[in-house]
Order: sequence, then structure tokens, then C-alpha cells
Amino acid sequence: MKNEKIEIKLVETWPEKEIVNLYKSAGWWKEYYDSSKIKYMIKGSLAFAVAVERNSNKAIGMGRIISDGVSDAYIQDLVVLPEYRDSGIGKKLLKTLLNYCLSKKIIWIGLIAEPGQNSFYSNIGFKILKKYTPMKFKNDD
Repeated sequence: MKNEKIEIKLVETWPEKEIVNLYKSAGWWKEYYDSSKIKYMIKGSLAFAVAVERNSNKAIGMGRIISDGVSDAYIQDLVVLPEYRDSGIGKKLLKTLLNYCLSKKIIWIGLIAEPGQNSFYSNIGFKILKKYTPMKFKNDD
């Protein structure tokens, strides 16, 4: 699929089933998650971007920003369906989210990269935070 047939949209809502499909494609969806909460996740994000195939209006990628809109921001849940990867869509999504942050004068922008994805992010300008360790509160996962 050509990159020109893909549009990046900042949205306030999107069909839950398509967002769940994107989470599942990344291995991030647990069966006990409640898909009816997707609408609150989208609304609770500073910005939510969807990569849309123009012909079908189907979401084939997404990413979001978590922030108070004033200081720091975190890129979260950046994913593209496997059959559309390596075509620049992830980069377009990420740049859309970065430009949104910069338009709000938010310059401290962080993320946690999946294993093996460091070069994708470093090619766009992200650097490893030396002497810092990402942490997560203990749970059953």
C-alpha cells in the first residue's frame, strides 16, 4: 500500500473495534480489558492520531500523547498493523504527534520504546536517557 493512500487524522473518537484490533496487533490487548473504555482513553489523551487508509477509512495505525498540555508529554501506544509496517506510516504518525506537542510549546517529550525499536526513534531525534530507568508499578502482568 502506498504511503500516499494513508491520511493521519487527529481524532476525538474512533470505532472501538478498530482501536482494539490495533492493540491486539501489537500484543498489548488483554482479553479482560473493557473495550467500552476506549472512548475515555481517546478523550483523556492530549492528542490521539489515527493512520487511515483513504479507500476504506479503516484505521491501520495509531498513537497518542499523554500530557497536561503544558509541560512534559509522553508518546504512547504507537502502532501500525503488520501488513503496513516499513512504509513510513509510523514515522508520519510520530511526526504528527511531535508537531502537535511543539505547537503547544511542549519540548520535553518522552516515550518507552519496544525492544528492537531504538533506531526507529533515534532516527527521528529521540535519545536514550542515560542514568534513568523506566519503571512500572507491580501488578500481575
